[in-house]
Amino acid sequence: RATMKSLRFLSAEAFVSNAEFARKSLSAVAHNLFPLLFKASYLLEQGEVIHDLVENWPLVDFNMGKLLGPTVDYQEDLSHRTCSVCLESCLTGLRDYVLNNFSPYMKRLKVVDLTGIKDVEVQFCECKKTMGRWARTQLLSKLCLELVVYLQQAHCNPGTFNISIDVLIDLFVTERNYELVVEALLKKCCCPLKICCVAFRSDNLPLQKFFYIIKLADPALLRKLEIVHNVRLEMEHLEILFNSIHFPLLMSLTLPARTFNVQRFTATDEQVLTNIGEKMGEMTQLTELCMSFSVLTGRIQKLLSPLKTPLKMLDVSNCSLNHADMAYLANSFHANHLEALDLSGHDIPELYPSTFFKLLSHSSSVLRSLTLEDCNIQDTHVNMLILGLSPCQKLYEFKFVGNPLSSQALKHLFTFLCELPMLKNVEFPVPRDCYPIGITYPIDDASICRFDHQKYESVAEELNLILLQANREDVKASTPLFGSYDAAVQETNNELGAYLIKSFKETLEKFTTSFNKMS
Repeated sequence: RATMKSLRFLSAEAFVSNAEFARKSLSAVAHNLFPLLFKASYLLEQGEVIHDLVENWPLVDFNMGKLLGPTVDYQEDLSHRTCSVCLESCLTGLRDYVLNNFSPYMKRLKVVDLTGIKDVEVQFCECKKTMGRWARTQLLSKLCLELVVYLQQAHCNPGTFNISIDVLIDLFVTERNYELVVEALLKKCCCPLKICCVAFRSDNLPLQKFFYIIKLADPALLRKLEIVHNVRLEMEHLEILFNSIHFPLLMSLTLPARTFNVQRFTATDEQVLTNIGEKMGEMTQLTELCMSFSVLTGRIQKLLSPLKTPLKMLDVSNCSLNHADMAYLANSFHANHLEALDLSGHDIPELYPSTFFKLLSHSSSVLRSLTLEDCNIQDTHVNMLILGLSPCQKLYEFKFVGNPLSSQALKHLFTFLCELPMLKNVEFPVPRDCYPIGITYPIDDASICRFDHQKYESVAEELNLILLQANREDVKASTPLFGSYDAAVQETNNELGAYLIKSFKETLEKFTTSFNKMS
């Protein structure tokens, strides 16, 4: 459905569509029209016009999320368009704003906020080339260093030294862009563009380098910290991190797989866990916590009870939770505030069905996202699941891939899901009857694609028909066999693959050395 455009927006589109004319005429444009022209230029992917608008930006702030989000003149949200042409023009325009000594406008810009850009799977821009979070980190760092070099030259304009602009950005650092980002952060004090890291993600990075760069990134400003793939952070390292660095504004924390492993706990480890819990308790803003693929059996209360602020998002997928853990969650003050919950990888019907439904009941008034992948939910459990989900009237997404459900059970469940008014995204499993008889769950990676694809397509069509007949075309239903889309992984998958091969090779070499010593 096409979004209505105001006459002002249509006029702006007409103005920027002729790039040469628009660029020549900018000096005669009223200041308050710059945001309108920026959004129109972004929609039409007029890179040169975007560059010149930013280079001559006459306002105090430049907020990408607000500029591209829904406006009175055009309701369409363009913040999910990470168009390479537009974003590169925008960032180079920002560099040239600093360098441009002949702009007719007084330099008033103080804050640039790039954090509102959303990385999504499907891009609607014409060029089809995206600039993800990693590439934005790379380009901004490069441009900052270019400015530092310029300021060291003899013919540099003295007025440039008086410019100071805070650039709020979500940094994404891997081994490949580490050196560049470190250099840019080290020279922040002498660069007119001040990188202000609001969110930080780290993948494929040795622990020593992670500790060094996180201190450079100014942790006092950090609201979100994601330590995800191939950063070998274990519990004792996390304790050192929290003891040596203060994160007063941290709202969201994602820890890598196997950070915790209570199977090999000693008395010292118990004390370390207690210390980590207490340190997280000091983070008064913390409301989102992801600790997937750790072994936390019987320790959830010790870790979460010190928190003074209720969690809104909790991911404890594949964490080997026991009944005591689930009972704590169901009865804790967090339960009534959970907007997003991921309990994947736990045999819920077998281990703690009543406690889980108690947790679901307590969070039902606010719950927006529920993920129950590989939870051994079978046909006999569907009626109970429907009963548990019925009060969750704000549920926006429900993911339950990897459960042994038949086509018939899925149709029954979809008929109910149509009744949830806010639901927009459903990720459902390949029906059990599409796989060969005798398939065991959870299905291993080697067997996951060995199903009757024709039968699956037929069932998927029937499920979409159920949505269609209930006038729920707004619900997107899909089966991502290898997990949901991760923009960061998609952008750096080559580096991730190379890192995994390197790690495997190192492990193999250590094993061979040990074996030879034994021989």
